[in-house]
Amino acid sequence: MITLYDCATAPSPRRARILLAEKGVAHETVQVDLRSGEQLGEAFRRINPLCTVPALRTDEGVVLTDNAAIAAYLEARYPQPALLGETPLEKAAIASWNWRCEFEGLLAVAEALRNGSPAMAGRALPGPVDHAQIPELAQRGLVRAQQFFLTLNEALATREFVAGDRYSLADITAVVAVDFARVIKLRPGEPHPHLLRWRAALAQRPALAL
Repeated sequence: MITLYDCATAPSPRRARILLAEKGVAHETVQVDLRSGEQLGEAFRRINPLCTVPALRTDEGVVLTDNAAIAAYLEARYPQPALLGETPLEKAAIASWNWRCEFEGLLAVAEALRNGSPAMAGRALPGPVDHAQIPELAQRGLVRAQQFFLTLNEALATREFVAGDRYSLADITAVVAVDFARVIKLRPGEPHPHLLRWRAALAQRPALAL
């Protein structure tokens, strides 16, 4: 049985949860309490030395320790519905937008949160090594996240989904980034009509409730 090491309140494992649900993959879930630092404990380090979630133990017993590997594995193992694209150009568009949604969206919000929250002092980056906060990065992260909302809104003005006319992994990453931005008090609003339309449409998908 596939096992997902998860944290219900964190954005990164939410990406894996949504993907598993969209693929209809039966799996077990193990919750990892990030607030108490369980990911840094010896027991979880034996599972994932990177001390991060999600981690996915496959049927073969291999532990995949990042969303890129998890998505590649699930798409290859369960090819339908195709969420990483089917044609060469579709695959390229989805890969490009998925990367942008991660770098310009998720990582920007994380930059603002991790460098600005007193609760994350000394934990400016995830993983086994402690890193000091850089307050200037908190402000830069907010500006980057605001720009990401504008970029996404502009892209969605000409198509139904982030990477084209079909729902894909890029939409999963984008919606997790947009929802995660609430932690830095950033939400779609009047300047983002196309983004709001897209988010309302995605709310109808059962997997997005996860």
